[in-house]
Amino acid sequence: MAADPRRLLVEDSPLPDGLDARLAAQFGFLVEIDRLKTVLRQSPLAAADRRENDAEHSWHLAMMVVLLSEYADRPIDVGHTVQLVLVHDLVEIYAGDTPLYDADAGLDQRAREELAADELFALLPRDQERRLRALWDEFEERRTPEARFAKAMDRLQPLLLNWMAQGGTWRTPGVTADDVRARKAVIGDASAPLWRAARHLIDEGEARGWSTGATPVG
Repeated sequence: MAADPRRLLVEDSPLPDGLDARLAAQFGFLVEIDRLKTVLRQSPLAAADRRENDAEHSWHLAMMVVLLSEYADRPIDVGHTVQLVLVHDLVEIYAGDTPLYDADAGLDQRAREELAADELFALLPRDQERRLRALWDEFEERRTPEARFAKAMDRLQPLLLNWMAQGGTWRTPGVTADDVRARKAVIGDASAPLWRAARHLIDEGEARGWSTGATPVG
């Protein structure tokens, strides 16, 4: 027997009859992505003693694009890049967050997220389904300057939060400073200045003993 389809949030309080069909689909999608606020990430907040959620993360990336775009190695369309970072984690509503340093969880990440993208974006009118799916694919493929910069922000933002937490997820058992550098190296694909700054933070964190297996300096 086929599995029951996922119950949408809008079914808990169905929209009234008489709405334009396109608008009703858009409203339903907007209600459904409220789930993003419940998807917890591993990164700690700087302002409170809890982990951030995906919606907070996406907002933070959008602000970083606005403020840090001047450091992009190639000119980028800021508005387009903001759209990329706002869309990139929506699939985690259904696929869940995959911690950066969890190798096992990453094995089926792409498959889980592809299925989630198919399901989630199909809630939209067809033209917007294609548009948001194209944005998600562009972010994942990193073929454009905008996508590479968006990915750089996705790696830089938790680095800043981990710095504020004096290590944060850098202290995950088995994770070394070299692991952090390897995972963050994509920053350098979009911005040499930001990668220099990121390496400086990682190096200093290692010197302070914030990375597992690191030897504090001085």
